[in-house]
Amino acid sequence: MYISFRDYDAALLKRPDEDDRSIEMAVEGIISDVRSRGDAALFDYAERFDGWRPDSLFVPEGDFDEAEKAVPDDLKAAIARAMRNIRTFHEAQMPKGEDVETESGVRCWRRIVPIRSVGLYVPGGTAPLFSTVLMLAVPASVAGCQSITLATPARNGRIAPAILYASRLAGVDKILRVGGAQAIAAFAYGTESVPRCDRIFGPGSRYVTEAKRQVSSVTSIDMLAGPSEVMVAIDGTSDPRFAAADLLSQAEHGRDSQAMLLVRAESRKEAESIASAVEAAIGEELSRIGRHEFMLPSLSHSYAFPMYSDEDLVDAINAYAPEHLIISTEDPERILAGVENAGSVFLGQYTPESAGDYASGTNHTLPTSGWARSSSGVSLDSFLKKITVQRITREGLESLGPTIEALAEAEGLEAHSYAVKMRRMP
Repeated sequence: MYISFRDYDAALLKRPDEDDRSIEMAVEGIISDVRSRGDAALFDYAERFDGWRPDSLFVPEGDFDEAEKAVPDDLKAAIARAMRNIRTFHEAQMPKGEDVETESGVRCWRRIVPIRSVGLYVPGGTAPLFSTVLMLAVPASVAGCQSITLATPARNGRIAPAILYASRLAGVDKILRVGGAQAIAAFAYGTESVPRCDRIFGPGSRYVTEAKRQVSSVTSIDMLAGPSEVMVAIDGTSDPRFAAADLLSQAEHGRDSQAMLLVRAESRKEAESIASAVEAAIGEELSRIGRHEFMLPSLSHSYAFPMYSDEDLVDAINAYAPEHLIISTEDPERILAGVENAGSVFLGQYTPESAGDYASGTNHTLPTSGWARSSSGVSLDSFLKKITVQRITREGLESLGPTIEALAEAEGLEAHSYAVKMRRMP
């Protein structure tokens, strides 16, 4: 059995344990080293962890030209189409900014400005995630960020050509050939060569995530992204092959990923029948695709639960707060109406999570580990600041002034009150 079929128990929604004091201590040391030695530490860590010692920390211009030649034309076309959809969706998110006269003579508005300098992290692990380049660099470019620096490890001196090609296309200014906690430290504190970034974005290993947590007291981060996860909700109308494919598409991310299946049925017998069909489809699909070294450990802590009402189904979804939620039931929008906690939702039989990962237009940088209860995924807003502005006329202050004075004096803040009174004096 690939996924255990269990009666629903909220305790089984627990994610794989991520606590590791040894990682915390190792990251503390790396951050301290980068702060004190700057570029020299980055060169040493590239040699230690990535198997090479660069002559320059940043990708030289010639590498971008070579990458453009190396990327096949069909992949270039796919990247361009995905980027167009991502740009279209994020451009539509540009806020207008409110401009309101709250009362006569009192005008309040918000000024929308981009974050000046952003650092984007792209993992260099088991797959060349050029899709993450698009998901981070495109909205940064749309927002108008003045400095866009990307960091990714160069394994034995090489970065996947597709990452370099996508970076240039999406508006990245320069690429730091360093990964891990050391790259996050460089973004947070700056070095002789690496500009200090005002906000850090992107997923990564447990070391990268821990580094983001530790530097979040000195620079802003997008979120703490843990192992990838999906929750798939199906019923008797669903194609079990599609459900199996969706579960496996997340399981292949890593051994600590999690894929949960909710089976909406009227009886346990019906739920078991549906789950068995998905189980069989998983076996068939595993025989055709690879990355079993990641999928099988992931499936070992994944579960299938019978759900006997829509209310129970929605409760389970909101309790888990999945990063990715696929609702492939007879009426998915009815279920969606009750969903409050999810990073990104995929409705219907023909909306695989892969679409959001790559090319439909939504962002795939999403809250994991239950953070969808209180956080949203990356969007254009993530790269913008809203500055409130107000302007009050003399007449407006004459009218509003007594209210401000009364409130300030009730709090015992006389200088606040006086700042108003002295303006109203003849």
